[in-house]
Amino acid sequence: MKFVSAVTTEVEFEDALKSLIQQTASKAGDASLDLMVVFASAHFTHSIREIVQDLLAALKPGLLIGCTAEAVVSRDREIEKGPAITLVAAQMPEVGLHHFLLQPDSLDWPKLLLDEDEFHRRVGAPEDTRLFMLLGDPFSAPMDDLLQAFNQYFPGIPVVGGIASAALRPGGNTLFVNDTVTSQGVVGVAFSGALDIDVVVSQGCRPIWRPYKVVEARRNEIYNLEGRAPLAWLQDLIPTLSEEDKSLLQTGLFVGRSVKPGQELLGRGDFVIRGVMSIDQQSGAIAIGDSVMDGDMIQFHLRDAMTALEDLEMQLIPQMFRDAACGGLLFTCNGRGTHLYERPNGDINIIQPSIKNVPLAGFFCAGEIGPIGKMNFLHGHTATLVLFRPA
Repeated sequence: MKFVSAVTTEVEFEDALKSLIQQTASKAGDASLDLMVVFASAHFTHSIREIVQDLLAALKPGLLIGCTAEAVVSRDREIEKGPAITLVAAQMPEVGLHHFLLQPDSLDWPKLLLDEDEFHRRVGAPEDTRLFMLLGDPFSAPMDDLLQAFNQYFPGIPVVGGIASAALRPGGNTLFVNDTVTSQGVVGVAFSGALDIDVVVSQGCRPIWRPYKVVEARRNEIYNLEGRAPLAWLQDLIPTLSEEDKSLLQTGLFVGRSVKPGQELLGRGDFVIRGVMSIDQQSGAIAIGDSVMDGDMIQFHLRDAMTALEDLEMQLIPQMFRDAACGGLLFTCNGRGTHLYERPNGDINIIQPSIKNVPLAGFFCAGEIGPIGKMNFLHGHTATLVLFRPA
């Protein structure tokens, strides 16, 4: 198994293509490429069809898949401003790659999500699938519901990927798989066969205080935590914070919902993190960006640049004791980068020393996909890294 990566910041798409093709061909040699994953900045939206066609013609990958994005990540750089295209290409013997498209104009979303047979037919993944990668359009793909369907119909199989972020209006993002270029729905690939996969999901938050059991909740609103309104707890607890944590609280309060029902000893990695959207001063209820049920365990969290770095470093520690991966993909939030850190290349400068500088490509997402525990979620402010090794 061999991965290579390439990146260009050329402004004209003809020059960008020439650079990418030369880099990839020189590193890959004469062997055929099984997979190519490409992420292009919004600068190239109007020329993406020609870019896809020329990459297919020149490099002849067995499968080409990708999307446009606000910003992209190369092997050693996060390119947040200006034109850029990044790619990772792979020779993956004994690995199956099955692609699929979920297009709103050719399917009935409710039927797809509620009918297991229809879902399996549309996705078409083999029984030995080890990993799914999804790239979605934020305006036409019900990604939360789609991930629930993957959790139900393909239990235990990790799903990674992200939401295209090149545009803030419907029709402005571009997804592509082989010679199909679209602005709607989802494109995906199922990986199967002789493949070893590690998925690292860093949500960049740290818990404060202790976990609380939800006594009363409806949809995304929490009314009662262990006999008291959430606001009542917060009014008692906030004065106990350090001055530093009180300062962080001004930038946002987060709630972690446990993904391990019934477990009371909880720590980092046991929660899916969601923002507190509002607090009702009269009732004391809070609303968060997720559905909550009676009996769920939650814990309040804080986020800042230092916490994000520490969390990412901690999640990467196991990689230091393994043989180097062959290649990787990174899906990071468009709220990270220089929006979170005081310097450029914040995530990639932590990641690459831990994974021995393997070929890698990624993009800044409008929502990141990754597993917590055995369930897959759509995240925010998160970095999802997937690493590939031969089985």
